[in-house]
Amino acid sequence: MRRHHHRCQIGSDSETGSESDSDTDTPMRCISCREEYLPRNAGTCKECYVEAGETEEELKREIDDLKAKVAFLRLSSSLDHGTSSTSRSFTDVVLIASEDNAGSPPIPAHKSVLVSRSPVFKAMLENEMEESLSGTIKISDVSYDALRTFVYYLYTAEACLDEQMACDLLVMSEKYQVKHLKSYCERFLVTKLSPDNSLMTYAFAHQHNAKHVLDAALSQIVENMDKLTKREEYMELVEKDPRLIVEIYEAYLSKQVNTAAGGTSTSKTS
Repeated sequence: MRRHHHRCQIGSDSETGSESDSDTDTPMRCISCREEYLPRNAGTCKECYVEAGETEEELKREIDDLKAKVAFLRLSSSLDHGTSSTSRSFTDVVLIASEDNAGSPPIPAHKSVLVSRSPVFKAMLENEMEESLSGTIKISDVSYDALRTFVYYLYTAEACLDEQMACDLLVMSEKYQVKHLKSYCERFLVTKLSPDNSLMTYAFAHQHNAKHVLDAALSQIVENMDKLTKREEYMELVEKDPRLIVEIYEAYLSKQVNTAAGGTSTSKTS
């Protein structure tokens, strides 16, 4: 988190520091911008004031993220105290990545953790389904590395991501309804957005209901519409999913209308 420690200090234009001036006329010099402000003007510059507000907002976001992480990691009270019959029956389980047929090792986990993190695992393991009876859960269309990272996140709420891993985990988080992980992956993917990958990211986000990524990618596309319509990815999207092209053009035209309306309003007031 970015923090700038700006402090305002009392300064004087003369080295002797005459005491004849009243306290209200003693200048304050801001360390960040070196401009002087009198105490009656609050003794701080606008930059310090704005950055203090930004820092407060960043702290609030960090606190909210930590609260969400704690809520995600906490097991349900019945599992904490072992009072329910279902919690006592939860023993160990292994997960297998069925995409890897090269003999990747099974990934051990605790049913109680899976149940507390995912409503899909909860329904699967609390009922007499095949996975519950056998103690083995086969996960289709996922690599061993992605599954191992997924299980690690269920225990720690942390993951080492690159763009491919973030996409793989987002798909899994949607499938197993792990909302905290989905948000985590979306935030990462937004930081990796650029005009070059915005079209494919938009299509991916649309397919997997990743609204945060969807909105950010659409904004990138609209801002670079002239260049992107000439790209091969755009032509592929026209053929494969023309509905998305319609949505993109609707957003682009809406932006043009709003821009034109803003320009008209400005010209009338000037």
